[in-house]
Amino acid sequence: MTALPSSLWVYLSATPLFWLTATLVVWLLATAAARRANGHPMVNPVLISVVVIGTGLTLGGVAYPAYFEGAQFIHFLLGPATVALAVPLVRQIRLVAANLLPMLAALAAGSVTAVSSVLALGALFGFPEALTVSMAPKSSTAGVAMAISKGLGGDPGLTAVFVILTGITGAVIVTGLMNRMRITDYAARGFAAGLASHGIGTARAFQVDPVAGLFAGIAMALNALVTALIVPLFL
Repeated sequence: MTALPSSLWVYLSATPLFWLTATLVVWLLATAAARRANGHPMVNPVLISVVVIGTGLTLGGVAYPAYFEGAQFIHFLLGPATVALAVPLVRQIRLVAANLLPMLAALAAGSVTAVSSVLALGALFGFPEALTVSMAPKSSTAGVAMAISKGLGGDPGLTAVFVILTGITGAVIVTGLMNRMRITDYAARGFAAGLASHGIGTARAFQVDPVAGLFAGIAMALNALVTALIVPLFL
């Protein structure tokens, strides 16, 4: 009888449906916790989900490929979700057009700063070249960042870690930071969040305000393109 729970766990952990269900349940609980905390930035659903799922995989001895067999169905929805960002863009096209020049200026400054700051840290602390390359595209979306890293000789897996850490850090600090800086324009707040913290920052921006979410999504898309162009020039 004592072997039954162990055998059951081995069976369930190898079932794609189990990890798909586990991911959805953890996300729903994390979202509920965030709502009960009135959207406090420290109670970030992405951070909670990463910690809980990661801990579960580690304690259960489950390899990531086994987990991804179930999670891939959620991963597939990232494409439609990204395309859906065009809906608020169309609805607020006049507001976006009115802020076009400030957005381009912020994009140039933010993208260059995101990459050059990594190079400065690398030079200051003597990072190995492979580590610097892996960190450089951290503010772009994971797919783009990993492709850039791989093409320049970095470690895509390590890049993914830096991308996630950057996104979570940005999502946690952005609201308090913007408040302290007394920036009240949600277009500016959202654009900064999306540019520095890609999808996770964009999700946080949508929690705060629809306009912030719209401009965060625009920044996320534009920064992915610009980062792919400038990182090879810097390295």
